[in-house]
Amino acid sequence: MEAVLVFITVGSAEEAARVSDALLRDRLVACVNRVSEIHSDYWWQGRREQAGEVLLLAKTRRELWDRVLAAARAAHSYEVFEAIAVPILEGNPDYLKWIEETTVQE
Repeated sequence: MEAVLVFITVGSAEEAARVSDALLRDRLVACVNRVSEIHSDYWWQGRREQAGEVLLLAKTRRELWDRVLAAARAAHSYEVFEAIAVPILEGNPDYLKWIEETTVQE
């Protein structure tokens, strides 16, 4: 099993709850942490923008990535949103086992 950490930004606490629920409902992720009140600076449609956002940190298995992205997309309000999966190279073996056992088995 290859565990991954998925970063997803959303525009509000309400949207964070909606996306988090969509990911957890079908056991696509084992856990979602919500980090509120982040400040994002970015380029959008040729202009520099700023926004307050919420960062979601979701723990899952790499083989579920396509389903995680689809569920996030269905619940998300942004036209283009951050959803980035990075490998978890090392971790508490008990925690990594929990991620594997908690997420849906394909």
